[in-house]
Amino acid sequence: MDLKQLIQRETNLTASIAKLKKEGRTLGALKDPTPEQATRYDAIFVELDEQEGQLATVTTTDLPRARRLQEEERAAAAALPAAIEMGADRTALKPWANFGEQLIAIHAFKTKGVADPRLFAAAQGAGEAVDSDGGFLVGSDVVAAIEKRMFENSMILGRCRQIEIGPASNGLTIRTVDETSRATGSRWGGVQGYWVDEGVAPTATKPKFGKVVLVLKKVAALGYASDELLADSVAMGSVFEQAFAEELTFLVEDSIFNGTGAGQPIGVIGHAATVSIAKETNQAASTVLFANIVKMWARCWSRARANAVWYINQDIEPQLFQMALSVGTGGVPVYLPANGLSGSPYGTLMGRPVVPIEYAATLGTVGDITLGALREYAVITKGGVQQAASMHVAFTTDEQAFRATYRIDGQPLWRAVLTPFKGSNTLSPFVTLATRA
Repeated sequence: MDLKQLIQRETNLTASIAKLKKEGRTLGALKDPTPEQATRYDAIFVELDEQEGQLATVTTTDLPRARRLQEEERAAAAALPAAIEMGADRTALKPWANFGEQLIAIHAFKTKGVADPRLFAAAQGAGEAVDSDGGFLVGSDVVAAIEKRMFENSMILGRCRQIEIGPASNGLTIRTVDETSRATGSRWGGVQGYWVDEGVAPTATKPKFGKVVLVLKKVAALGYASDELLADSVAMGSVFEQAFAEELTFLVEDSIFNGTGAGQPIGVIGHAATVSIAKETNQAASTVLFANIVKMWARCWSRARANAVWYINQDIEPQLFQMALSVGTGGVPVYLPANGLSGSPYGTLMGRPVVPIEYAATLGTVGDITLGALREYAVITKGGVQQAASMHVAFTTDEQAFRATYRIDGQPLWRAVLTPFKGSNTLSPFVTLATRA
């Protein structure tokens, strides 16, 4: 019998004695013990004496360490039901100081068997995330922090029409008015009013409806942390919160502009409801002219202008700074850059913010400048950001794997451009400039 087995045997015998005492089955507690009871009690102590004798012959220095490891394993096994029971009273558990503290607790449980009760407090959103990985869900305070970072101060996600999906659904159908023209007989998809004489009934008409179907897609980020990095609680929390939030934000916002709809949201660029402005005659490649800006503004649906933003590739800025409206022999600047702390944080065109974004196409390509009112773009989400951790994925390199997933979908609420009541140029809350090659 090896050392570990001897220690385990000793533990089992000690537990048996404790159980007998708890049940009042000691010889002193029993007034009239049966021969069977006395024999059982004596046999346990005989075996325990034998066990102690065997352990006494062990001279290796591994004995104290083996006892300590065995005690830690037993404590970890006992911690689960106790922690779950404790989780019924959330006030009994001290909140995580930060994300890094929780990652370190996960690492300690997986590598040493030392269990922090907060890992099992289901009421806080923590528990095993993936059975095969043996991971734990990250507490709701961390999840909220990440999702907040994704949406706060965002000139893209923060401006979309956001809808949270209920627990029993994985999608949403939005009923819309199917209006693609403001011509008489087409408003509200087919409603028409009449000037009528007394006693004459108008012709009956009715609105026409459509629907926008959104089905949740999943975006995920995966990261690894070495044992050495996990030693710094504050740094670990800061790194993973920011890294996951920024990566998920990048993928989601990029899809809002360039998404194909295949496993991701449908983007504005190239959508049927987006107006594309043709380049000027003989316009040079990789340029943006004042005439382009004027025509883009003229095709933006008037009701959307108050919420519209110019989203540009940063390479366009030199074009904007040199853009001017000719007045006689001189001119006035068209682009008004931000005026330090006393003015807007963004430059403006036609009074609307100009925001450089990474997702805009390179200068001269469709999508390098977009005038968009993202209030007309719907985004659905469910459950916020979900976090999980595992030590098994990268076991051979002594690293912890941390994962964040987010279920989201989005697409424009418009299915087509709008023909105005007067005039032939279609309108939209999304306007782009065609390629200038």
